[in-house]
Amino acid sequence: MQWRIWFLATAGKFFEGMVVFMMGVALPLIAFEFKLNPVEKGTVGAASLFGILIGATALGGLADRFGRKQMFIAEMILFTVFLIGVALSPSFPVLILCLVGMGAALGCDYPTAHMVISESIPSYCRGRLVLSAFGFQAVGALAGTVVGLLILNSERQLCDWRLMFASVIVPAILVCIGRFSIPQSAHWLMEKGEVDLAERAVVDLLRREPPYPVVVKLLEPGKSPDEKKELGYGALLAKKKRRRATILASIPWFLQDLGTYGIGIFTPIILTTTIGVKNSAARNLAEIFHNTTNSARGAALIDALLIVGILAAVFLVDKVGRMRLQIAGFIGCALGLFLAAMSGFAGGATRMVLIFAGFMLFNFMTNMGPNAMTYLIAGEVFPTRVRGLGAGFAASFAKIGAVMTAFLFPILLKDIHTTALLMILVVTSLLGAFITWRFQIETTGVNLEKLESDEVQPSTSIP
Repeated sequence: MQWRIWFLATAGKFFEGMVVFMMGVALPLIAFEFKLNPVEKGTVGAASLFGILIGATALGGLADRFGRKQMFIAEMILFTVFLIGVALSPSFPVLILCLVGMGAALGCDYPTAHMVISESIPSYCRGRLVLSAFGFQAVGALAGTVVGLLILNSERQLCDWRLMFASVIVPAILVCIGRFSIPQSAHWLMEKGEVDLAERAVVDLLRREPPYPVVVKLLEPGKSPDEKKELGYGALLAKKKRRRATILASIPWFLQDLGTYGIGIFTPIILTTTIGVKNSAARNLAEIFHNTTNSARGAALIDALLIVGILAAVFLVDKVGRMRLQIAGFIGCALGLFLAAMSGFAGGATRMVLIFAGFMLFNFMTNMGPNAMTYLIAGEVFPTRVRGLGAGFAASFAKIGAVMTAFLFPILLKDIHTTALLMILVVTSLLGAFITWRFQIETTGVNLEKLESDEVQPSTSIP
């Protein structure tokens, strides 16, 4: 059952990576069909990210109220419904509505999938399994690009972008059905005082042949009188340690998203600006297919670096610790961006080497460090009663950075040019390392039960 839960949670991250990165392949065809101007193109690109921002806040916290399993199922139903709407969209407004709705469902999955895994897995391997599930976002990104390429090469029709999104519908339905088969979180049931149901949930979670343990008895933890008064977002600021956790979970993730989404989405534009490769604008459908296919091949190569980075994170997280990896990752990102920025002062082969070495280092370090660790930390530093709320708030706050990037990056590239923009991201990466060091809370190997009474002490130095 624990492996089933893990697999069903990885599916949500896989779908997120697949549909978000598939949009990069599909956007030229969507723009051609609906005759979109640059502002409308930017709206399409940012719509699902805006939906994630809304969903992580509006829906993620509902897992604390209605239950982990209920929201685990509901989010996948919503995702499937809006995915069908995207594939069948008759107009631009309907497409935007469905993209936002699809993103909202994915936003709910940020905290919910993390909690479903972390509340079902032993502490000694919790980090590896949560991160390996998160790593399927990168696998999905690569799969989305490859599926887009295969459909482009086989059909070569204007409706190909619809087929790309439609290819995800059947797998999403199967995952939705599978999520009905898992038990409710015993942590959540205990928080609600349902001790008998929690004991049955643990029996379902640990079912094996021969049965062991045969009988499960759980002790209900004591609660302070003021705990039930902690409602809404005020609960994230109610205590000093909780405020520290909120800062640690939210601000570094926001700073990480500024760089990761900026570089990830606009790498082709940055390369064109920096290296000086000029691609003529597509004048017909045949040229769109040609340009889109070439850019998708380059994107697939870059996506592979993200997978290498997440594999390193999975291997190191429970050995090195969350805080060390996040700090080192932020510093590595800053170094990679600095190398890329220095390409603006070089020429010839040196310029090419600096820009590609910088982006390759950035992609590896962000997935080994802050891109993976921020997701993991946000679901660990809060107690059960506000874990969904806290993780959802952190994910939503981070996606403000992603949406800002999607809208402002092209404008800043034009106004202040590539070198200055990359240097700004160097500063934001170093700031992320500093805030992580200043507010660090090491959760490696710590039982989630200890977080119930806020027993985890802030780290005074890197462990």
